[in-house]
Amino acid sequence: MFKFFAPVLSLWLSLMVLLATSGAQAQGTYPSKPIRFIVDSVPGGTTDLMTRLCADVLTKQGIVVTVETKAGATGGLAADYVMSSPPDGYTILGAPNGNLLIQHFLEKGASFNPSRDLSSIFISSESQHLLVVPKTLGVSDVAGLIAYARANPDSVYYGSAGLGTQPHISVSQLGKIANIKFTHVPYKGLGGAMTDLLAGRLQLLSSSLGTVKGYLKSGQLKAIAVSGPHRLGALTDVPTAAEAGIPDWSMNVWFGLFGPKNMNPQAQKFLSERLLGAFQDPKLIARIEEQGGGVVSDTPVQITDRLVKEFKVYTQLFKEGVITLE
Repeated sequence: MFKFFAPVLSLWLSLMVLLATSGAQAQGTYPSKPIRFIVDSVPGGTTDLMTRLCADVLTKQGIVVTVETKAGATGGLAADYVMSSPPDGYTILGAPNGNLLIQHFLEKGASFNPSRDLSSIFISSESQHLLVVPKTLGVSDVAGLIAYARANPDSVYYGSAGLGTQPHISVSQLGKIANIKFTHVPYKGLGGAMTDLLAGRLQLLSSSLGTVKGYLKSGQLKAIAVSGPHRLGALTDVPTAAEAGIPDWSMNVWFGLFGPKNMNPQAQKFLSERLLGAFQDPKLIARIEEQGGGVVSDTPVQITDRLVKEFKVYTQLFKEGVITLE
């Protein structure tokens, strides 16, 4: 009797093991197809570069990642696209904090709140803004810029990546502090602004180091202040805002990855942990620091907390009139 049932029992046990193994594999199959990173800004900018860096890091781990650009509407096109995608972890937004925070204050996005409507995943880097001017302007410091602006009213133009982006907010904030009106010229991305700045059609730009580093090195642009409390290691001769006489001026930018609301928690955890681990590599840290940035080790919960706090700051800036969407 036992001899008859033994093969059957063995087959049954093998089948149970196979089913259990298959179930376990099904639980951990993410990602089972390519992941799409959607960049909210034009190619070549810092957001694009940092998003592609994240993609490269994952690719080296055997994960297939593609990068696409959907620039426009101050990042709104890409954000809308990702928010309308399935929350399965295969469509991810690459965006700076400023673009996400400003969407609420744009007429069409008044109901949008990034901490509520997106799932935070990872921050690739954080950096302070620099005030830069063309070398041909003949201005060597903030005091000189203010003197030039007062002597040439309505003749200092500055560019941004669009209404409400951090380059816009940053110089608008500076104008209020110095009681000077700078004329804002919005672009679809900083690439166009950079072209006009180098040509002398713009006189001022606020940007992270990564965007302007090459032009500072060539001498085409000059940095006159950094917004952080400390000088940058890559630009030790550039004074902080306090040292430059504008202690109330500040602007920081960080670049993150976000999924749709209610994103698959397994996918969110997978991407967060893989990227956090990879960004502890000393070579990668040095690479980011060379661009004036710093590595951030925030968890998804901490990133969401950042968005909540910064959203309150933006709300106050609008109330005070520092930001106007003219």
